[in-house]
Amino acid sequence: MKQFLKILCVILVFVLFFLLITRLLEPKYMTDLVEGSMIAEYYQETTNHDVIFIGDCEVYANFSPMVLYQEEGITAYIRGTSQQLLWQSYGILKETLKQEKPKVVVFNVNALRYGEPVSEAYNRLTLDKMKWSKEKVEMIQASMTEEENFVSYVFPILRYHARFSQLTSEDFTYFAKEKKNTHNGFLINQHVKPAGSLPTKKRLPSYDFPENTMAYLEKMANLCKENGIEFVLIKAPSLYPYWYEEYNEQIVSFAQKHDLDYYNLKEVAEEIGIDYTTDTYDGGLHLNLNGATKLSKYFAKVLKEEYGLEDYRENPEIRNAYKEKLKQYEQAIEETKI
Repeated sequence: MKQFLKILCVILVFVLFFLLITRLLEPKYMTDLVEGSMIAEYYQETTNHDVIFIGDCEVYANFSPMVLYQEEGITAYIRGTSQQLLWQSYGILKETLKQEKPKVVVFNVNALRYGEPVSEAYNRLTLDKMKWSKEKVEMIQASMTEEENFVSYVFPILRYHARFSQLTSEDFTYFAKEKKNTHNGFLINQHVKPAGSLPTKKRLPSYDFPENTMAYLEKMANLCKENGIEFVLIKAPSLYPYWYEEYNEQIVSFAQKHDLDYYNLKEVAEEIGIDYTTDTYDGGLHLNLNGATKLSKYFAKVLKEEYGLEDYRENPEIRNAYKEKLKQYEQAIEETKI
């Protein structure tokens, strides 16, 4: 019996040491590549949301749930990540519906053009901090590039062991605790970089979206329909990468076929008041805080008028929760002023 206990203690010490070393070597995504922290922040939420945004950087950079709440009392969360691919969006939607049943799911269609994994770096930003589930397993299997292997996601130390020589103060500061980098999924950026000259608009060999991305879009639409959720398609305002008219026509056709609403917000940028000399932080690819505030005010009215969402500003429980959220939001705006 004593021998057994000794062996058990050795095993436990080894496992603990392994976990501690793994934690130390994993990227923390707290001050560098903060986009990698966003997927996990959702798990800290204590209230449900009537609206869930899903998609790539065109949602987490361009829409502020805090503004949606301030304007119309709408509760919303953005489950967006960098270069989020369609099968990843589908997995995130499935995971989200295990936690809550929103009234509206808003999906940004920009990623439909990408039918293959882009890079391991982008995969990691979406997958590393996601909780283990059937959905995560499926997402990893669909997302891996040829150089990747599944085991390295199960045991991150196999991927990050070389970081021993690259550790920074971030790795120790956030070893045992983490901070929130977003506000219900919205990443504040107050830099201003006016849109200048853009690359030449090239003719493409084909403008058809890949079959697999359209298949996943259909899966998302069907999943929402099965759960009685409005599935809304949007294209966020941007000047680049180019959103070809041929792309737009395919979305219009898909929306008509499936009886969905599609809002090409790029087409109404002027009506919204978007000024690409002041409202973008990277030359017209994404909106800064000023531009995101304008877009969110506009879209808050669309959501309220078209989908009859409840105004939660009169709900004591939600009001108290958002009082703290808005306090943190306003503080972050002050702290990030340029």
